[in-house]
Amino acid sequence: MELRRRLTLVAVTIVGTPLAIAACTADRTQGSRAGEGRAAAPPELTVTPADRARDVPVTAAVETTVKGGRVTAVRITDDKGREVRAEQWEDGSAWVPSASLQPQRTYTAEITATGDAGKTTTRKTTFTTASKPAKPSVTSTLYFADKQTYGTAMPVTVAFDPPIPKEARADVQRRLFVKTDPPQPGTWSWLEDGSQVYYRAPDFWRPGTTISVRTGLEGLPIGKDRVGDADRRATSKIGRQVALEVDNATKQMSVYQDRKLIRKIPVSLGKPSTPTSSGKMVIMEKHEFTTFDTRGSADPYVVDVEDAQRLTWGGEFIHGAPWSEGDQGKINVSHGCTNISAADADWLMGITQVGDLVTFKGTEVELQPGNGWTAWNVSWDEFVKGSALPVPGGLRPAPTQVPPPGAVAGESPMPAPSVTVG
Repeated sequence: MELRRRLTLVAVTIVGTPLAIAACTADRTQGSRAGEGRAAAPPELTVTPADRARDVPVTAAVETTVKGGRVTAVRITDDKGREVRAEQWEDGSAWVPSASLQPQRTYTAEITATGDAGKTTTRKTTFTTASKPAKPSVTSTLYFADKQTYGTAMPVTVAFDPPIPKEARADVQRRLFVKTDPPQPGTWSWLEDGSQVYYRAPDFWRPGTTISVRTGLEGLPIGKDRVGDADRRATSKIGRQVALEVDNATKQMSVYQDRKLIRKIPVSLGKPSTPTSSGKMVIMEKHEFTTFDTRGSADPYVVDVEDAQRLTWGGEFIHGAPWSEGDQGKINVSHGCTNISAADADWLMGITQVGDLVTFKGTEVELQPGNGWTAWNVSWDEFVKGSALPVPGGLRPAPTQVPPPGAVAGESPMPAPSVTVG
């Protein structure tokens, strides 16, 4: 879910749109005369969990259904009378506590709805949370760390082991929160197998944007046999705009910063037996020094490398390769990685950020969904199809064209842990 409002749930008042005055006065008067003698009914309000409910998950959402009005005040307290902060679903129908509730504790939610005629209905529900679940957890990993600076293509990525079944994805997605400042709404999209879910906006993040993420999954029932493992948070910023484009036809990497070409770098890509993937990738990790160890594979080797930047889970990196400098810009000799000179690799490490977009074209194979953070490797129209919940209307119609790899949000585009390969 995209932008959300965090509420201190103490008699929160939601102000409606003011009525027009001059032109509508006569109509309102006629309407009131026509309705003389009829008392306006108060709104109908239903709240869950039901009153006196027990064994409620610690991730419980206080959900409301209103007929003939809207929710105008919410108050949630624990059994000692302390107020509980919560975050509202984007459709305004529920509030999720900002931190997991305590097990085997009692909580009270008091909700007020107001009708168009000003009459109100208040419902109070008291419920008790379940004990710590005995069921095994789904392990979730949030690939968005706290207090970092990321590139403009950084998706928020959550991975799950085991994968989330289709019937449970909507409930999980309702517990995933993203807030952006300044606002830049987006949506979540699931891989077909349920192993990862990505959050992105239609366009790349604007430099300077602050992104706050919460995965409130602790104790959440997931499918029949498992529960969520943890409640995680992170807040980080988006840094300068950097994008890399690699063309197999020319064996050149073009490096752009703020839409300007700042360097061309000769490359040697994967040889025909171990080709580099074509597609839109995102820099996932950066290592000044690492070891590639493929013992146990069909082509085993062990090699130390410097200035390595991971692009895929399958082991495609950009890295310094002094042993292939004579081939760079001419022929492909690597095991799938992007080989560049030691000097260029050292320079590039100082320019890039985790979350920068890297686009490859013209190689023998296509990038597979989920092999890395592949949120940008599909169009926006395709991306939104992966949401387990309705996509907010403000994000439709979809853009007629996905921004080119080097585009900056809102501006014109610029010119055009498995086996490790090297």
